[in-house]
Amino acid sequence: MDIQDIRSSFKETYKNTWDSKSVGNVPIRVYANKDIFKKIEGDVFKQATNAANLPGIIGYSYLFSDAHIGYGVPVGWMGAFDAAEGIISPGIVGFDINCGMRLIRTNMSLNEVKPKIKELIDTLFKIVPAGVGSKSTGLVPELKHLNNNDMNSISEEGIDWAIRKGYATKKDKERIEERGVLKYAEFSKVSKDAVKRGKEQLGTLGSGNHYLEVQTIKEDFNKDVANKLDLDTIKNQVVIMLHTGSRGFGHQIASDYISRFLKYDEKNKINLDDKQLAYASFNSDDGQDYLKAMACAANFSFVNRQLITHQIREAFKKTFKKSENDMGLEIVYDVAHNTAKTEEHIVNGRKSVLVVHRKGATRNFGPKNKELNGVLKSTGQPVIIGGSMETGSYLCVGTKKSELESFGTTLHGSGRTMSRVKAREVIEGKKLVNELEKKGIYVKSNSLNGLIEEGGAAYKDIDQVVNSMHDAGISLKVLKLVPIGNIKG
Repeated sequence: MDIQDIRSSFKETYKNTWDSKSVGNVPIRVYANKDIFKKIEGDVFKQATNAANLPGIIGYSYLFSDAHIGYGVPVGWMGAFDAAEGIISPGIVGFDINCGMRLIRTNMSLNEVKPKIKELIDTLFKIVPAGVGSKSTGLVPELKHLNNNDMNSISEEGIDWAIRKGYATKKDKERIEERGVLKYAEFSKVSKDAVKRGKEQLGTLGSGNHYLEVQTIKEDFNKDVANKLDLDTIKNQVVIMLHTGSRGFGHQIASDYISRFLKYDEKNKINLDDKQLAYASFNSDDGQDYLKAMACAANFSFVNRQLITHQIREAFKKTFKKSENDMGLEIVYDVAHNTAKTEEHIVNGRKSVLVVHRKGATRNFGPKNKELNGVLKSTGQPVIIGGSMETGSYLCVGTKKSELESFGTTLHGSGRTMSRVKAREVIEGKKLVNELEKKGIYVKSNSLNGLIEEGGAAYKDIDQVVNSMHDAGISLKVLKLVPIGNIKG
């Protein structure tokens, strides 16, 4: 089938749920409203079709409302593979392993924070290293002299390393996906080049669409869930959103294993629709080695966001001259985007072990799921949906319907509508900065081009994207958050 035939074969089977005819081993399923669905690029369907042909894929090749062209598969894509007969692919997971979002609450109001927003953002900008190739600072003493043993501990222990060193609490750990550690990580599966890059970049924000944003709650859609998460619209509560990943450590691991898997495919005479989809059998030595190395990068990323959280707490203390407890600086939740995980799901009425690849997609378990703990068992897993620095973001929660329909997965952000190159051509930098100032958003960035690339015009309408998933019953809106200050790399 050509792309036009694939597009015309879709039918809206449920609200905002579009299913194609089979395009390979499985059909494609898209979650989007009609307006977003009509604008999906043909190459997105082509990539989803290539993925639908991969061995062992179960159910559908899934696209979410934020889907756009990515490496191998679209960003905003998910595929679940039978653990016994399926594959694992580093290209599908992506280069920024466990790129993820963290939301931190405060008990401070907009009226308290707004008068000092410039001082706060300037302090954060000094404390949190941002930008291409940014390196660790001396704020975290351990980062000055990281050795291989430290990297081993960080890679295998994840957040437990940060707790042991005093940069995280046990309470922090309970609000992080997988409680901050993938236990099957094995440091010996990571290359020396990856370790070298990781040593220099732990505790850094990076560049691209990574950011640190001070926000306030604008709109409440589910007061009961919000209150259970200690969030409240009444006093315009201030929160902090953080988006970053495994930096050069994860990038190098992905590069190493894509090269290795291409050799695996050549050796085993596997014909790839796209070399970016290089894969190995999940149960092969190559497949298991990648899983263990990928887990190291995921754990590194959890620690990276934790060390930045430590830096955020220090910046607030310095700016407001209050203690951490007085300001209520606690993690609401931390979610991962780019991963491949083994999970149990119901397939044809039976529990099955699947290798769930999420590329620019968020785990989205509903209430009472055994993976959730504490109050999250009653709310469902929090889902943090990042928008552009102009338009705001959302906090949502997972549903049981998502577990049954999309293997507990939903969107991760607003989704790009234009490439970074195109954004630099059509968005005027000074005009963007002026517009942000008029909206009361104070921004600090190392690069005007980096700012332009992430302008609101480069992204889909965040309200439409989130509403598409909400109306489909896959992830439900809790709060809308709007920025008052932002740090970009």
